[in-house]
Amino acid sequence: MLDDPSAGLLGFDNVLFPVGDLGEAVAFYERAGFPVAVRIDELGLAILKIGKETPGVLLRVEDGIVPRTPAWPAPRLWLEVRDARAKGRALTAAGVPPLTEPFSVATGWTVEIADPWGNVVGFTDYLKRPELARSS
Repeated sequence: MLDDPSAGLLGFDNVLFPVGDLGEAVAFYERAGFPVAVRIDELGLAILKIGKETPGVLLRVEDGIVPRTPAWPAPRLWLEVRDARAKGRALTAAGVPPLTEPFSVATGWTVEIADPWGNVVGFTDYLKRPELARSS
Protein backbone atom coordinates (compact mmCIF):
# COMPACT_ATOMS: atom_id res chain seq x y z
CA MET A 1 0.00 0.00 0.00
CA LEU A 2 1.28 3.43 -0.89
CA ASP A 3 1.43 5.97 1.91
CA ASP A 4 1.81 8.99 -0.38
CA PRO A 5 -1.69 10.46 -0.98
CA SER A 6 -0.53 12.01 -4.26
CA ALA A 7 0.03 8.45 -5.59
CA GLY A 8 -3.59 7.38 -4.92
CA LEU A 9 -6.07 6.21 -7.51
CA LEU A 10 -8.31 8.94 -8.95
CA GLY A 11 -10.49 7.01 -11.37
CA PHE A 12 -10.46 5.26 -14.72
CA ASP A 13 -8.55 6.54 -17.71
CA ASN A 14 -9.28 4.25 -20.66
CA VAL A 15 -10.01 0.55 -20.88
CA LEU A 16 -8.02 -1.05 -23.70
CA PHE A 17 -9.52 -3.77 -25.90
CA PRO A 18 -7.23 -5.42 -28.44
CA VAL A 19 -8.96 -6.06 -31.77
CA GLY A 20 -7.97 -7.56 -35.09
CA ASP A 21 -9.77 -5.15 -37.43
CA LEU A 22 -10.59 -1.53 -36.55
CA GLY A 23 -13.45 -1.10 -39.02
CA GLU A 24 -15.16 -4.29 -37.89
CA ALA A 25 -14.65 -3.41 -34.23
CA VAL A 26 -15.99 0.13 -34.58
CA ALA A 27 -19.05 -1.13 -36.48
CA PHE A 28 -19.72 -3.75 -33.76
CA TYR A 29 -19.48 -1.25 -30.90
CA GLU A 30 -21.54 1.38 -32.72
CA ARG A 31 -24.33 -1.22 -33.10
CA ALA A 32 -23.99 -1.86 -29.35
CA GLY A 33 -24.60 1.84 -28.64
CA PHE A 34 -21.07 3.23 -28.20
CA PRO A 35 -20.44 6.57 -29.92
CA VAL A 36 -16.98 7.04 -31.41
CA ALA A 37 -15.10 9.96 -29.82
CA VAL A 38 -11.88 9.61 -31.81
CA ARG A 39 -10.80 7.34 -34.66
CA ILE A 40 -7.28 7.32 -36.07
CA ASP A 41 -7.09 4.62 -38.72
CA GLU A 42 -3.38 5.10 -39.45
CA LEU A 43 -2.62 4.28 -35.79
CA GLY A 44 -5.20 1.48 -35.67
CA LEU A 45 -7.15 2.95 -32.76
CA ALA A 46 -10.49 4.38 -31.79
CA ILE A 47 -11.85 5.71 -28.52
CA LEU A 48 -15.48 5.01 -27.70
CA LYS A 49 -17.40 7.28 -25.33
CA ILE A 50 -19.10 6.02 -22.20
CA GLY A 51 -21.78 8.41 -21.00
CA LYS A 52 -20.55 11.88 -20.04
CA GLU A 53 -17.16 10.63 -18.86
CA THR A 54 -13.94 11.55 -20.65
CA PRO A 55 -12.37 8.09 -20.33
CA GLY A 56 -13.69 5.46 -22.65
CA VAL A 57 -13.03 2.16 -24.31
CA LEU A 58 -9.91 2.29 -26.45
CA LEU A 59 -9.92 -0.14 -29.36
CA ARG A 60 -6.44 -0.88 -30.66
CA VAL A 61 -5.47 -3.15 -33.53
CA GLU A 62 -2.95 -5.72 -32.35
CA ASP A 63 -1.00 -8.07 -34.59
CA GLY A 64 -2.02 -11.68 -34.22
CA ILE A 65 -5.41 -11.02 -32.61
CA VAL A 66 -7.90 -13.42 -34.16
CA PRO A 67 -11.60 -13.88 -33.57
CA ARG A 68 -12.30 -16.08 -30.56
CA THR A 69 -15.05 -17.06 -28.19
CA PRO A 70 -14.75 -15.59 -24.70
CA ALA A 71 -13.95 -17.99 -21.91
CA TRP A 72 -14.91 -17.72 -18.27
CA PRO A 73 -13.07 -16.56 -16.32
CA ALA A 74 -12.22 -13.74 -18.69
CA PRO A 75 -11.89 -10.05 -17.82
CA ARG A 76 -15.17 -8.22 -18.09
CA LEU A 77 -16.03 -4.54 -18.24
CA TRP A 78 -19.47 -3.79 -16.83
CA LEU A 79 -21.17 -0.47 -17.53
CA GLU A 80 -24.22 0.97 -15.83
CA VAL A 81 -27.44 1.35 -17.81
CA ARG A 82 -30.93 2.29 -16.65
CA ASP A 83 -32.46 -1.10 -17.59
CA ALA A 84 -30.27 -4.06 -18.56
CA ARG A 85 -33.19 -6.13 -19.85
CA ALA A 86 -34.21 -3.30 -22.20
CA LYS A 87 -30.55 -2.98 -23.28
CA GLY A 88 -30.53 -6.71 -24.06
CA ARG A 89 -33.57 -6.32 -26.30
CA ALA A 90 -32.00 -3.30 -28.03
CA LEU A 91 -28.74 -5.18 -28.58
CA THR A 92 -30.57 -8.12 -30.15
CA ALA A 93 -32.54 -5.76 -32.41
CA ALA A 94 -29.26 -4.10 -33.49
CA GLY A 95 -27.74 -7.46 -34.45
CA VAL A 96 -25.50 -7.78 -31.38
CA PRO A 97 -26.49 -11.07 -29.74
CA PRO A 98 -26.03 -11.17 -25.95
CA LEU A 99 -23.93 -14.01 -24.54
CA THR A 100 -26.83 -15.05 -22.30
CA GLU A 101 -30.25 -13.90 -21.33
CA PRO A 102 -30.19 -11.05 -18.77
CA PHE A 103 -29.36 -12.47 -15.37
CA SER A 104 -30.07 -11.29 -11.86
CA VAL A 105 -27.29 -9.74 -9.76
CA ALA A 106 -27.38 -8.19 -6.28
CA THR A 107 -28.13 -4.70 -7.59
CA GLY A 108 -30.42 -5.54 -10.50
CA TRP A 109 -29.91 -7.21 -13.87
CA THR A 110 -26.96 -7.70 -16.22
CA VAL A 111 -26.61 -8.66 -19.87
CA GLU A 112 -23.25 -9.32 -21.51
CA ILE A 113 -21.92 -9.19 -25.07
CA ALA A 114 -18.61 -10.24 -26.59
CA ASP A 115 -16.94 -8.66 -29.58
CA PRO A 116 -15.44 -10.90 -32.27
CA TRP A 117 -12.11 -11.02 -30.37
CA GLY A 118 -13.62 -12.19 -27.08
CA ASN A 119 -13.65 -8.85 -25.23
CA VAL A 120 -16.67 -8.95 -22.90
CA VAL A 121 -18.82 -5.95 -21.97
CA GLY A 122 -21.66 -6.20 -19.49
CA PHE A 123 -24.52 -3.77 -19.10
CA THR A 124 -25.88 -3.71 -15.58
CA ASP A 125 -28.63 -1.79 -13.84
CA TYR A 126 -29.47 -0.88 -10.27
CA LEU A 127 -33.20 -1.60 -10.37
CA LYS A 128 -32.98 -3.59 -7.10
CA ARG A 129 -30.78 -0.95 -5.41
CA PRO A 130 -31.80 2.39 -6.96
CA GLU A 131 -30.10 4.33 -4.17
CA LEU A 132 -26.75 3.20 -5.62
CA ALA A 133 -27.54 4.17 -9.23
CA ARG A 134 -26.17 7.22 -10.99
CA SER A 135 -28.66 10.04 -11.01
CA SER A 136 -28.09 11.04 -14.63
